[in-house]
Amino acid sequence: MSKGIVTRLRLSSLRLRLVVVFALVALTAAVAASGIAYWLNREAVLTRTQDGALNDFRQEMQNRAATLPLRPTQDDLRRTAELMATGSANYQVLLLGERDAGKPIVGASDPDDFTLADVPRSLREAVDTERPVTEANPYPYHLFWQRTERNGTPYLVGGTRVDGGGPAGYMFKSLAAEKADLNSLAWSLGIATALAVAGSVLLAQVAATTVLRPVHRLGEAAKQLGEGKLDTRLRVTGADELADLTRTFNSAAESLQKKVADMSAREESSRRFVADMSHELRTPLTALTAVTEVLEDEQDSLDPMIAPAVALVVSETRRLNNLVENLMEVTRFDAGTARLVLDEVDIADQITACIDARAWLDAVDLDAERGIVAPLDPRRLDVILANLIGNALKHGGSPVRVSVRTEDDELVIAVRDHGPGIPEEVLPHVFDRFYKASASRPRSDGSGLGLSIAMENALIHGGSITADNSVGEDGAVDGAVFVLRLPLDASGITREVQTRSSQGEVEEA
Repeated sequence: MSKGIVTRLRLSSLRLRLVVVFALVALTAAVAASGIAYWLNREAVLTRTQDGALNDFRQEMQNRAATLPLRPTQDDLRRTAELMATGSANYQVLLLGERDAGKPIVGASDPDDFTLADVPRSLREAVDTERPVTEANPYPYHLFWQRTERNGTPYLVGGTRVDGGGPAGYMFKSLAAEKADLNSLAWSLGIATALAVAGSVLLAQVAATTVLRPVHRLGEAAKQLGEGKLDTRLRVTGADELADLTRTFNSAAESLQKKVADMSAREESSRRFVADMSHELRTPLTALTAVTEVLEDEQDSLDPMIAPAVALVVSETRRLNNLVENLMEVTRFDAGTARLVLDEVDIADQITACIDARAWLDAVDLDAERGIVAPLDPRRLDVILANLIGNALKHGGSPVRVSVRTEDDELVIAVRDHGPGIPEEVLPHVFDRFYKASASRPRSDGSGLGLSIAMENALIHGGSITADNSVGEDGAVDGAVFVLRLPLDASGITREVQTRSSQGEVEEA
């Protein structure tokens, strides 16, 4: 994965979430504050303009319209409307009177700008409605107002009637200036909101960096700890939750280092015990082996009652000797002291020699092309083949087929028998040490280490062994198949092991 992709993935995790949360909180707060500020300013601006215009209009109605005669002419209404419109409130006026009963006349300060059609019907009905005079309502006619819009421009329309049958008057004031002021305020608040969000993003980056830097250090330290660097520790700074987390990490790392050291010491002690025990057993086993060889040579001349006991001693001594040798081999692998001694090996000849040395020629079918040569360790290859073929003969019976081929710079050796196969639950454990497929058969002729040692020898070559069942044409299991894969050139593996050995870092392959 490239560095750019890693960076994007990193930014898309906690850092991005922190930035988004900060931005959303700032946006919500800024929008709420801007909305409240805009609403308060809007109401204040409109209320101030509206109250000023309506109060001035009421005063003009009392001072001028109330002085008109009961039956004014249209010129009287027009002149009075023009005088009323010349005030500082800057609105147009329309007066509505009657020449005769049922014959209304209209006088407007500017007929081109304000006509009776601009007055909403609901407002006219409210103005014309006479209310009973009471202690709570000393005036039969009230002042009413309404906001309207014409051609996209907002207007304030107000109206009232002079008491005593006088004319009705209406005012018409443009709110375009107030709308422009409010639009300018909205833009200012929008810019302030955008700046607040941008500032919150910058603050979020700073906060995220402050928070994530120690988290990143913890992640790197945990990675080093997982790679085996158990002495990894972090410097504790501050007294916050991250500092507590760092102390907890250091404490856990120290405890883990101590436990691993204790386990390593116990494991080393166990390996040393097995190695020492195996070494100490070799001396008496050598004597026992010599004695059993003599007894085996004289077995035909022994008393028939004693011969079975002698045969049992001979077989068990050999089994014990094989077990000790296997334990010695396992301890060398565990200690990391196993070495490859490479030589040019003709694979077909090596397999033939392995089979011939153990008298398996009649029980094994070999399918190997002559001329396949590879640099391998002959002794370790012989151990692998002997364990695989011997295991097939023991559990599957003859004939065992051994086939050899090359595949993608690999040597592939397949060992197949025609027995009952390996149970599915046993397959994952066939290379485990001392694993018994059945608890009712804790003792067998083998040591329980053969396949494990074969796998270790394959691994030290840089190869592997897999186990599976062969399935026939009818779908039934037709024996087990072990496949050994080794590199055709193991010289690189040898150089790597030797280099690590010289640096004191030899590990199990």
